[in-house]
Amino acid sequence: MFCLNTRKTVQSALHSLCSTTKFHNSVTYSAIMDISYDDLKALLEKQNQNLYLIDVRTQQEVDKGRIPGSLHIPVDAVEEALGLSPEAFKAKYGVNKPPLNSDELVFHCQMGRRAATATSKAKELGFSHARNYAGGYQEWSEKGGK
Repeated sequence: MFCLNTRKTVQSALHSLCSTTKFHNSVTYSAIMDISYDDLKALLEKQNQNLYLIDVRTQQEVDKGRIPGSLHIPVDAVEEALGLSPEAFKAKYGVNKPPLNSDELVFHCQMGRRAATATSKAKELGFSHARNYAGGYQEWSEKGGK
């Protein structure tokens, strides 16, 4: 009886620990992948040549306004685009493909959800420092970003 109860206690403790760890990791992961309005604006003001700002909205949304310097790649095309060779990426988008270790690869959409999806996909493909501008174009335009 003692062994059975001990095993159940250990299993319960491990389950609890694993659940807590998963929750903790997801919180940490989310915090790492976000960039604020002020941080993005500072990067744009530096006219940083290493900044890759990718707008994952639809063409219709982009036609209504965009963050200066952004590259339009719809969310459904992000995986394919980032999987292209550097030469094919440049031929298709007119800019160099971001390197896997790029510290300034930022995705944005209208309000953050699609950009979070694109950021997660980029991380899965090895772009470990990819970030999400969670405020999106909506926050950018509301705060008068130029």
